Amino acid sequence: MEVVDILTELLKFKSITPDDDGAMNYIDMFMDGFEAEFLEINGVKNLILTKKFGDGAHLCFAGHIDVVPAGVGWESDPFEPIQKDGYIYARGSQDMKSGVAAFLCACKDASDFKGTLSIILTSDEEGDGIYGTLEALKFLEQKGSLPDFAVVAEPTCTAKFGDAIKVGRRGSINGVINIKGRQGHAAYPEKCVNPAHQLASVFSDFAGYNLDSGSKYFKESKIVITDIRGGMEVTNVTPANVKIMFNVRNSDLSDYEDVKRYTEYVFHGFDYELSLKQGSKPFLTDENSKIVSLMRQSIEKISGVSPELSTSGGTSDARYFAQFGVPVVEFGVINDRIHAINERVCIKEVEDLYLVFKELIENFY
Repeated sequence: MEVVDILTELLKFKSITPDDDGAMNYIDMFMDGFEAEFLEINGVKNLILTKKFGDGAHLCFAGHIDVVPAGVGWESDPFEPIQKDGYIYARGSQDMKSGVAAFLCACKDASDFKGTLSIILTSDEEGDGIYGTLEALKFLEQKGSLPDFAVVAEPTCTAKFGDAIKVGRRGSINGVINIKGRQGHAAYPEKCVNPAHQLASVFSDFAGYNLDSGSKYFKESKIVITDIRGGMEVTNVTPANVKIMFNVRNSDLSDYEDVKRYTEYVFHGFDYELSLKQGSKPFLTDENSKIVSLMRQSIEKISGVSPELSTSGGTSDARYFAQFGVPVVEFGVINDRIHAINERVCIKEVEDLYLVFKELIENFY
């Protein structure tokens, strides 16, 4: 079967996190010749497929079969893929069943690989992501079977197919500041401690502040305010407290302690509580790594485009490979409609993505 046929079948599964809707079983049957190991943890299904050709390096392809809910306003059924004007429309077509279809077909067609090819699939990337790829890698570590290199087929391109490889990701730190005051009548502000006024006095020093200037592959670590709330939505009572929520996508130049220190500096003297949580840490694959070099070569040969090395965007399961010391890159189709209404993918891009992965496998040695 051709890659577009496989993609079309995958798109029919209503695999909303963490339900795979039977997609894993379908993939297992399609990938005959590969040893299959199923891991189900707290309702999350994971599938590891492995085929050893020789004693050389272990190359792993990874991705997720789950999708976000479709939402309303689609021009067609989001789980009945349709082809129109060179595109396939369906939920998950870009993020990321196109990537999954491409590496499934490329691995299935491999015949002269000198090492081990494997595939890790999860049904929980769009959710919390803690019982998916991470658990699969723990399982492989216990067996002594961690891959030497990995490719995650997330949609990475921006304007043209082939224009970007992700070689790392920023970390993510979430924060909540609760400024405490003393509620009172708005007509007697001298009898109140107004936390909104306190916040106003320092807000410009905090909101949008860059903790560093960025580095070669990372943008600056910026404090981004995501929510502010306080009071009772009346005009004659001052608030008892004001809560500010924020996020920092941190580079390799700033960390949890830097965020904590700067927050404490700005809000020094206030009566407040601070909660910080590190969601993920930044990682970067060396640009001279074999996987980066070979991926660039494969993309240039198939697309004629020289890809930029990028670390933009949010988090992905690539971070878990980095956590286990596995050099990892991300490459996939153009990302312009992920999680959106009428999500679609260009058929030519899917076909070319398959060829890129096929080229990578064939020329890995």
